[in-house]
Amino acid sequence: MFDFVSFIPRAIVQGIPLLFGCTGETLTEKSGNLNLGLPGVMYVGGISGVIGAFLYEQSVGSAGVNGFLAVLIPLVCCLLGSLLMGLLYCFLTVTLRANQNVTGLAMTTFGVGVGNFFGGSLIKLTGSEVPSIALSNTSLFFKVGLPGGNAGWFGQLFLSYGFLAYVAIIIALGASYFLNHTRPGLHLRAVGESASTADAAGINVTKYKYLATCIGSMIAGLGGLYYVMDYANGVWSNNAFGDRGWLAIALVIFTIWRPNVSILASILFGGLYILNIYLPTPGGQMAIKELYKMLPYV
Repeated sequence: MFDFVSFIPRAIVQGIPLLFGCTGETLTEKSGNLNLGLPGVMYVGGISGVIGAFLYEQSVGSAGVNGFLAVLIPLVCCLLGSLLMGLLYCFLTVTLRANQNVTGLAMTTFGVGVGNFFGGSLIKLTGSEVPSIALSNTSLFFKVGLPGGNAGWFGQLFLSYGFLAYVAIIIALGASYFLNHTRPGLHLRAVGESASTADAAGINVTKYKYLATCIGSMIAGLGGLYYVMDYANGVWSNNAFGDRGWLAIALVIFTIWRPNVSILASILFGGLYILNIYLPTPGGQMAIKELYKMLPYV
């Protein structure tokens, strides 16, 4: 039987990584850069946070974990890792003028390879019998919801998520306001629509491309961190991130480059991701899976 109250929170949790990736990619594309390396950026953001959390937990032990540091260290590591990916993309495409599509696809392969390499190395260090790393102590602090999260349907629908879910919504709304109601946002859109015209108007095109792409990469990297620490309960497994990076790129087009609309659209995509669980017939499940596969090409 379909349960609306339990379905919506699951759809939101599934959609938050997409929202982070979509918001970051929207800022990037508004500068005129199409970063197809977004899946790699999100992957690197996730593994960077895992490395920070793993080293911290190993240094203090499970009993001495401080909540503030358990959140801060993975967060900073994630932002730094995804920032480096953004800088690399900008250096290749903006400074060296390499082809954006080829560079992006190469960075996706590179990012996944980096994540699997370091993830596999950490798994060997733990000596785990299963190919995964469990950072449950750190995950608990990322999953803390707002007060009243267990108080009936309202708390379950609106107050039961980890803080990064609310951060994703705030960033999306802030990005929408920045693009549409501020002078730097106007300059950024001008750079993306016509770099030569913006340059003639005295706008530093290179600066805007670098800033938009690097900040967008950092936002997207938070999607990878959210997936590991919140959705996956702190468990890292190689190649577990799936096609969420590509879905985030598709979501940018689906929302017509509007970050505020991507909030609802990400919940829709997240709902489609898990809807087959609630369908009673195998035929219905297969139909939803086929529809879901078609979404990136819409």
